[in-house]
Amino acid sequence: MNTVAQVLRPAVERSEALALYRDMVLGRTFEDTCAQMYYRGKLFGFVHLYNGQEAVSTGVIKALRPDDYVTSTYRDHVHALSKGVSARSVMAELFGKATGCSKGRGGSMHLFSAEHHFLGGFAFIGEGIPVASGAAFTAKYQGTDRVSVSFFGDGATNNGQFFECLNMAALWKLPILFVVENNLWSIGMYHPRASSVVEIYKKADAFGISGVRVDGMDVLAVRAVAKEAIERARAGGGPTLIECTTYRFRGHSLADPDELRDPAEKEFWRKQDPIPRLKVWLEEQSLVGTEELKHIEREVRAEVDDAVLFAEESPEPPLDELYRFQFAEDD
Repeated sequence: MNTVAQVLRPAVERSEALALYRDMVLGRTFEDTCAQMYYRGKLFGFVHLYNGQEAVSTGVIKALRPDDYVTSTYRDHVHALSKGVSARSVMAELFGKATGCSKGRGGSMHLFSAEHHFLGGFAFIGEGIPVASGAAFTAKYQGTDRVSVSFFGDGATNNGQFFECLNMAALWKLPILFVVENNLWSIGMYHPRASSVVEIYKKADAFGISGVRVDGMDVLAVRAVAKEAIERARAGGGPTLIECTTYRFRGHSLADPDELRDPAEKEFWRKQDPIPRLKVWLEEQSLVGTEELKHIEREVRAEVDDAVLFAEESPEPPLDELYRFQFAEDD
């Protein structure tokens, strides 16, 4: 049942290819801007950036429907953007403003949008896995064909809730994708040193569910694997464990000097950057010209700059709402 996906080059419509490219560029540009804002003292606390892993978010989320569920980790900005949460809303949240998607209460690690069925970023390792499993159970219980996706890192796959939720998902044939973003490092712990089963997708064997490993630096390969898993989930075929081999180009957080990783390792993975990789393929297939891609990049740059201006000009949460959202309200 478990496989390693080969390099896939499926047919892709021009409009869809451009949407994939734009989404990845938006994620990268947004994160680079977050770094600038952090070092200028505009953002506070821990900020974990997603640079390098954009093909995973784009490849999976853009294959979903708008009413499908997604849960994330503390590295959640790009997942939220891919799900449709506006750059303005995400940036304002990072600034702690009232116009943020979590009303300024969540900050970098706790983005949330009920409107977009984005069920949150979570600070604790693997915390989103049971939430996504609950959403999948809800979808099945209500008789819908909605699908749930949980993103998490390689470190979470040695935690209890990972195994517990795979067991329940297999037992009840829940419509869920467990997406492992295996970037090799759990903060400062090298994955092969921490797991007795290094090939994470093989952990699906214990539960009799589908498991697949895919090149997480290739958005088209991720998209193809995700589409197959989503179709299976909608048809009642149950869960899939997808291991995406990827890499983060920055340290664990912006407070991390990133001195533990071998420079040669970092250079190896940077050569597989998913954005220029897709760009080269698009041009080779004559689907788009260089100038059109540059136009997309300029549009994205303007969108992110607008988000920063919006965040700076937005109001702080009012003090008289200090205790709001702690309890359910009738309205």
